[in-house]
Amino acid sequence: MVFKEGTFKGVQPEHFDGPHPARLETAVADALSMAGDVDASDIAVTCVGTRILLSGSVGSADEAGRAVAVAASLKDVSEVDSRLTWL
Repeated sequence: MVFKEGTFKGVQPEHFDGPHPARLETAVADALSMAGDVDASDIAVTCVGTRILLSGSVGSADEAGRAVAVAASLKDVSEVDSRLTWL
């Protein structure tokens, strides 16, 4: 068997320190969907490193505060930036 040296012709894969952003986004979205006092149907979750950005709309300012609290309660979340609006 002949072993050739590997070649890589694409973009190098990213290295993440800590949790993968997609997994952290999913964990926050799941936590919001399971929170009984937050309607997460119009909330978008975006992760940059371990910082979470919540955008979209909720029913009230209290609900927005609860959404931020739920997101911040997760283990790997360092900061939550809320851009939620309410009616």
